[in-house]
Amino acid sequence: MTPAGRIEAGDAPVPDAAPGNLVDRLAPASWRPYLRLARIDRPTGWWLLLLPCWWSTALAAGAGGSGFPSPATLALFWIGAVAMRGAGCTYNDIVDRDLDRQVERTRGRPIPAGQVTPRQAALFMAAQALVGLAVLLTFNRFAIGLGFASLAVVAAYPFMKRVTSWPQAVLGLAFSWGALMGWAAAFGALAWPAVALYAGAVFWTMGYDTIYAVQDFEDDGVAGIRSTARLFGAHTRLAVGILYGLAALGVAAALWGAGVGPAGLAGLAGFVAHLGWQLRTVRVDDPRGALRLFRANRDAGLLLFAGLAVDAALRAA
Repeated sequence: MTPAGRIEAGDAPVPDAAPGNLVDRLAPASWRPYLRLARIDRPTGWWLLLLPCWWSTALAAGAGGSGFPSPATLALFWIGAVAMRGAGCTYNDIVDRDLDRQVERTRGRPIPAGQVTPRQAALFMAAQALVGLAVLLTFNRFAIGLGFASLAVVAAYPFMKRVTSWPQAVLGLAFSWGALMGWAAAFGALAWPAVALYAGAVFWTMGYDTIYAVQDFEDDGVAGIRSTARLFGAHTRLAVGILYGLAALGVAAALWGAGVGPAGLAGLAGFVAHLGWQLRTVRVDDPRGALRLFRANRDAGLLLFAGLAVDAALRAA
C-alpha cells in the first residue's frame, strides 16, 4: 500500500473531481478506486440527490405543522443519498465500462482504467445498496414501497444514452425521487404538492444535467452517446431556460399547494435567481465553465431548502 497522500502513475485523479479533494489527498491508495466508484471525490452528485429529499421533508413539516424538519430524518436521508448515489454510480460504471474507455473525461474511471474488476465493483455496489436499504427500512411501509419503486428507473438509466437523446429525462425521474420520499416519510401517503415538487425537481435535473453533458459534447459524438446537450446543440441555452422555467413552475405550485409563507417564497426566489444566473453564464463552448455551473446547483438547492425549513419553523411557532 502506498502512503495515503501519494498518487502514483495510473492513479491520477479523474478530470471532473474537485482539485485537492480528500480522496486524492488522504485516502490510502487501495481505497481510492472504490471511493471514486462511489464518487466520494465528487460530492455534488449526492447533494443533488439529497436536496429533493430535504425539500420534501421541509415542505411536509410546514404543511403538517411540526416545525423545523427533524434533524434525524434529514440525517437519514443524507446517509441514504450518499450510499445510493454511490451504488447507482458504481452500477452505471459497470454497465458503461466500454463506453467510458472512449470518452476523455471518463476513461480514467476505476473500471476502464483496470483498477477494479467488474466483479469487485458489483460486490462494492451491493454493500452500498445494503446501507441504503437499512436507511429505507426505518421509514413507514408506504415510504418503503415507494423507495423500492424507484429501482426500476435507476436500473434503466445507464442504457438510455444508447437509445434516446433524452437520457437526462430518465435521470431526472430517478434523481428527483426524494421529492416524493420526504412527504411519504412524514404522512405515509402522497398528495399533489409532493407530486408537483417532484415534477419541478425532474425539470431542474434535466436542466443541470444538460449543462453537465456539455463537457462531453465532442467525445459523445465519436462514441455514439446521446444526450440533450447534443440534441439541443446551439440552442442549449434556450432549452435549459425552458427546463429551468418548468422547474420553477413546478416548485412554485408545490409551495402554493402546501400553503408556504414568506420565508419559503424567499427561498424560491433565491432558487430561481440562481437558475437565472446560470442561464446568463452557460456557454456550449466552455466545458470547464459547464462543470462549474453544474456544481453550483448545490447552492441553488440549498437556498430553496433553507427557505422551506425556516418557513416550517415559523409556521409552528
